[in-house]
Amino acid sequence: MTLSRFIRRLPHPPITLEQVGGRSFTHLFEQSHLDAINTALACNRPLLLTGEPGVGKTQLARAAAKALGRAYVRCTVDAKTESRDLLWQFDAVARLADAQLASVCDWDASTCEKKLAPANYLIPGPLWWGLNWGSAEKRPKAVAPPQLDGGNHEQGVVVLIDEIDKAEIDVPNGLLEVLGDGSFQPEGLDNPVRADGIAPFIVITSNRERGLPDAFVRRCVVMRMALPKDDTELRKRLVERGQAHSKLSPEVLGQAADLLIKDRKASTKLPRPGQAEYLDLLRAVEEQLTVTASGPSAEELLNRIEPYLLRKTEAV
Repeated sequence: MTLSRFIRRLPHPPITLEQVGGRSFTHLFEQSHLDAINTALACNRPLLLTGEPGVGKTQLARAAAKALGRAYVRCTVDAKTESRDLLWQFDAVARLADAQLASVCDWDASTCEKKLAPANYLIPGPLWWGLNWGSAEKRPKAVAPPQLDGGNHEQGVVVLIDEIDKAEIDVPNGLLEVLGDGSFQPEGLDNPVRADGIAPFIVITSNRERGLPDAFVRRCVVMRMALPKDDTELRKRLVERGQAHSKLSPEVLGQAADLLIKDRKASTKLPRPGQAEYLDLLRAVEEQLTVTASGPSAEELLNRIEPYLLRKTEAV
């Protein structure tokens, strides 16, 4: 792959992304997505993607990494995540085990001090890998993030911080300094970790379950991703995505889109079914047709399995 600072404008070729198990799927860029990505890259700002679940926020970050030839590092935030977890973690369990081993093996004081030094138990977090891959690799407990799409960290890193709105407000607040300065000080190290080489492209997603601090939002380039509100435009969008992911006929793709539009309107709970559920529905139909060629038609399968994928929130 060759180094590219920006993703070129449309028409951009579809991006093929590999999945565990040998499967792959295709990502289609939209012009607005490329504009937001290139603006964030030009400004050296994080890109904050907001919108309901299932519109493709997470996939956009990974597709950007492949289009740029960069390594890709993902971290999914939950309610227990602390801002420090995105920088580094401390393996206290391993240090305790080594301390017990030291007692059994009767290590001398000098050996204990060297082997049990806190710096030996630092585990680099996603932003450490993004800012300074070489420094992260040198940590004894480090395991480099796998690169399913062949990304090269020497061409830069795309760091995805997924669903930051699930965390307490301390998490985005705690990232302001590192996002601004490009450095942080892990406990146990004499020197801070500083950005080295190509600045990381940081992508942050939010389903808007809770608000984000104003200071954090101002630090970012922000794009809201949403499905078209007009039924005709939504159907067109879904069928286009379906054609990139599936070999089903246009008639079946359209029927699946009509089912999703109907269920979105009927849904009384959030989140409503979206593009992700639509693609899952197509995949389920296509796989079952492949295995049972003499079984039900694609249209019949759509109607039979649609409730399990498009009406999930109504069932719980």
